[in-house]
Amino acid sequence: MNLQCHPGNIEGTINAPPSKSLTQRALAAAFLSKGTSGLFKFSHSNDSLAALDIIKNLGAEVVAGGDEITIMGGFLPKSKQLKCQESGLAMRMFAPIAALHENKFTFTGEGSLLKRPVGLIGEALSQLGVEFTSEDGLLPFTVKGPLRGGNAMIDGSVSSQLLTGLLLALPLTESDSQIRVSNLKSKPYVSMTMKLLADFGIYIENHNFELFKIPGQQKYNARDYTIEGDWSSAAFLLVAGAINGNIKVKGIQQDSLQSDKEILHVLQMAGADLKIHPDFIEIHKSELHSFLFDATHCPDLFPPLAALAAYCKGTSRIHGVERLIHKESNRAMAIQQELSKTGIKVRIEDNILSITGGRVKGAFVNSHNDHRIAMMAAVLALGSSGPVSIHDTECVAKSYPGFFSDLNNLGIHVEEIL
Repeated sequence: MNLQCHPGNIEGTINAPPSKSLTQRALAAAFLSKGTSGLFKFSHSNDSLAALDIIKNLGAEVVAGGDEITIMGGFLPKSKQLKCQESGLAMRMFAPIAALHENKFTFTGEGSLLKRPVGLIGEALSQLGVEFTSEDGLLPFTVKGPLRGGNAMIDGSVSSQLLTGLLLALPLTESDSQIRVSNLKSKPYVSMTMKLLADFGIYIENHNFELFKIPGQQKYNARDYTIEGDWSSAAFLLVAGAINGNIKVKGIQQDSLQSDKEILHVLQMAGADLKIHPDFIEIHKSELHSFLFDATHCPDLFPPLAALAAYCKGTSRIHGVERLIHKESNRAMAIQQELSKTGIKVRIEDNILSITGGRVKGAFVNSHNDHRIAMMAAVLALGSSGPVSIHDTECVAKSYPGFFSDLNNLGIHVEEIL
């Protein structure tokens, strides 16, 4: 589907969608628990639905009802093929979890996930007694457990998601484990995992994000769990308000461990008219100036920050480009290509994305089948000189299915085009 977003003022009150990252982690924890867990404010993003499908195939009994879902945990595999769709987190997180069982499971995916290397998964699991096979270092791959406790070393420079999977799975092994991690990125996501594990009754020692000591023979405690709002999605709404709006964003926790909460810091650096209230964040159109920010530990902020920088006076610099290579697209190149079509100068050099603000013009841009690039393009349209047409917008369902509907409800004219 191709959509055209017209310039306009965004106004009103909006609830941020639930976090897909927390939804997927909570689904895994509920599956590993003995008993019944209730998840509230469930994310219906494609990534969350992929995780839900995986736990069903591994044996969970699921009763869904709107934004609430009830899960009876336990391994009783119904399929030996686990489909991750396009979710990197589902692939890396459920590989160690599936390996707790002695069955052989085949992991498959689609879209950009088929191009993401899986060698680091195999290297980690092989150290812990798991048989891992992949013909060319890509999907599909197979795992055959059982996963054993013990010592392992992993590289965290590409993603922290594999570590999340190990932290979820290893507490259930017979013996204790120690995981040493080098070059760990996205540390806030690991903190988020650790908090969720504690909420479900699991104890792990974290030594400066370099060594994790994991006692074996633990048990997950089934419980009710409410998914908090998603700062990654809220970032686009907040930037939209700063560019051309007057909105209140509700449903995002200010004490959240989500790394993308850093959007507040960047908006303040850029001079946005931002008011933080206990239950919502209020933001208004304001004069914006350039900023300098290191997004190494929150790479999903690059697209909304790119849209923000396009409307800032001067040249903004965002560090951490190396984190963008293995996303849904080569996200740095996608940002450069699509912003250039709207008349904005973008340079990539020495791990830095430099964006010089200016007059944004209407254009026909490509989403690169990347949900965050599609949302970036829509936000760019708000203050542009003409409509921004976006090719292949269905991809927003990966994280924020209601994004364009929410924009429309907030006063932005969005229409389907050929």
